Amino acid sequence: MAYSFTLLKKDPRSNARLGIITTSHGEVKTPVFMPVGTQGTVKALLPETLKGLGVEVILGNMYHLYLRPGHELVRDFGGLHRFMNWPGPILTDSGGYQIFSLGALRQIKEEGVVFQSHIDGSRHFISPESAIEIQEALGADIMMCFDECTPYPADRKYAKESLDLTVRWAERCKKAQKENGQALFGIIQGGVYPDLRKEAVEMITRIGFDGYALGGLSVGEPKELMWRVTGETAPLLPADKARYLMGVGTPEDILEAVFHGIDMFDCVLPTRGARNGLLFTNKGKVVIKNARYRDDASPPDESCDCYTCKHYSRAYLRHLFVAKEILAMVLNTIHNVRFYMNLMERIRTAIREDRFVEFRRECLNRHGRESEEDACVRPAAGETE
Repeated sequence: MAYSFTLLKKDPRSNARLGIITTSHGEVKTPVFMPVGTQGTVKALLPETLKGLGVEVILGNMYHLYLRPGHELVRDFGGLHRFMNWPGPILTDSGGYQIFSLGALRQIKEEGVVFQSHIDGSRHFISPESAIEIQEALGADIMMCFDECTPYPADRKYAKESLDLTVRWAERCKKAQKENGQALFGIIQGGVYPDLRKEAVEMITRIGFDGYALGGLSVGEPKELMWRVTGETAPLLPADKARYLMGVGTPEDILEAVFHGIDMFDCVLPTRGARNGLLFTNKGKVVIKNARYRDDASPPDESCDCYTCKHYSRAYLRHLFVAKEILAMVLNTIHNVRFYMNLMERIRTAIREDRFVEFRRECLNRHGRESEEDACVRPAAGETE
């Protein structure tokens, strides 16, 4: 079955939307959060566990899978779905952000990017054409165009040149794509300049893609600036296509972006946070290593229906984390992924019932602003999930 997106409903008091993405590996209800499985695994979780937590789609990364184990090997094993035993849809990031984060280890040219592997220092070249070839070999249901991730801060001249290069690469990606049922999303760059973002939307949509992503955000700019750019740009995108905000984010980020009409999200925060002892709950964040939880018999979140909250206390989770037991990562990740899936389910229900504005306000009042604990588990440049 070929890819399609169906818009089901729009919230009457915001730009929030309900939709369905259909792929050959199943349907995805939007708004959706995609756990990050950079190297063919969502760390600490079995594919069966992911399904049980309500996950419908995961993200893999072309850059990392190209370097290790290699896209040819994955193709020979029947594609990433069979290789990692994940039956649901997969979206692959084209690696633009990872290559951007390599800094001095990469050189951007019109033809593509020459870079050194962060693993062994070996030299490689990826072009828009090879980025599509690699993603097709991986068997992704949704592929991303190869783009230059515009840094922050960037002056207007650089942002414009970066945008133009991304558009030229998008044209080459579209031309290289085979008609095999895999979807291809275009990426909107333009930095924090409203007129450049509008120009990018006009040029990328003119090429014509199955969906559109906002790139070059969550790269160090202030939150208010990210939300402003999202709010100005998302409504310009075609209403009948899925809208994806790449690399975002916190529960607060998601609520704000859904308000502005975004359908798809990914971020390492719930999984990396779990491995660093940061738990998300409906009453705020819990840093499980803190001494206050040493004899706390309550579950991480009394309102959560996950396996961890049904069977384990904060005291036990703290013990595991302090003792550096592997089970700490497993149980914490189960909880955080379920928290995010539950948040998305509640967002979709609120949109369906025309009460998303109230739900958003309620959640923002409860969760508040991003804390230092969030920042400590954010991905560093060049770092893999």
